Amino acid sequence: RLLASDHLEWWYHGPPHCQHMMRMLTGKLRHTEFKFKPRRIASVGDLVITEGWEGLEAYWVHVWTLKDGIITQFREYFNTSITVLRESELGNKKLWQSETQEGLNCSLPDLMLAI
Repeated sequence: RLLASDHLEWWYHGPPHCQHMMRMLTGKLRHTEFKFKPRRIASVGDLVITEGWEGLEAYWVHVWTLKDGIITQFREYFNTSITVLRESELGNKKLWQSETQEGLNCSLPDLMLAI
């Protein structure tokens, strides 16, 4: 059973045909069609960030927001580099940054996630 809020907020950045995690969690995708093998997992405040790649064509970052052990928000980024920043009056502090696979066969857009 997925411990997710009834009002889960879902964000996606990438090609529409690559929304693999949403299809897997909603039962529209069989587990054998796309394998998520996290290469790195980090906790930043109430965020859990997972990052991985499948070959040289598919790179992904998942950002899960948890409140009291329940997933309240899920952000899925496909072939997108992410930097997580904490905003403050003294300036922004980098908390996490993507580490894409060497030799990746595509250039990736960069997005900043401010928390």
